[in-house]
Amino acid sequence: MDFNPKDTAILIIDPQNDFLSPEGATWGLVGESVTENKTVEHLAQLLETAKAKDYDVFVSPHYYYPTDHGWRFGGTVEKMMHEIGMFDRKGALTVEGFEGSGADWLDRLKPFIEDGKTIITNPHKVYGPETNDLVLQLRKRGKSKVVLAGMSANLCVESHLRELLEQGFEVAVVSDATAAAIHPQLGNGYEAAMTNFGFLANAVMNTEDTVAALA
Repeated sequence: MDFNPKDTAILIIDPQNDFLSPEGATWGLVGESVTENKTVEHLAQLLETAKAKDYDVFVSPHYYYPTDHGWRFGGTVEKMMHEIGMFDRKGALTVEGFEGSGADWLDRLKPFIEDGKTIITNPHKVYGPETNDLVLQLRKRGKSKVVLAGMSANLCVESHLRELLEQGFEVAVVSDATAAAIHPQLGNGYEAAMTNFGFLANAVMNTEDTVAALA
């Protein structure tokens, strides 16, 4: 893929404490993968390059409000997220208690996200962007290519990849700027995602190669 700021977006999924902080709700499941991949360091490197080279950066976050806990059914991880209060916020119209919470951005990434230029979509609710305005925001800015990174690899990242491909975008996944849960019964989510990324994405690249390509 050929990248340029005019038609290429940098998209980060769920760069939030509950995934990326050792104090986050899922660190016991994802921490090993995040640490091994140096996911935080690579996300920071990717964002720093994107900002320096004037690429538009998009963030698709995951938030749950009290009313979302009234859902009557869900999948395995979906139910777990509700049970442990993952990404919980006090409500859609308030940021009370948001600062430093599990739903907040990881501190290391905040300067890049809160610079007044990053496009933050409304929240996705399960895994993919079908429930938020990401595709609209990308099209309104004339983007046809997406460099995709963030959390977690086999769930929200893969779901965003699949939907964006179906919507006609070219998508490159940054393989070491993501991570996933490693579970004794469910398996290694990162390895599963890497297999599917290879089959699905237009390109699968590490951070070093991606940064070079963005330049």
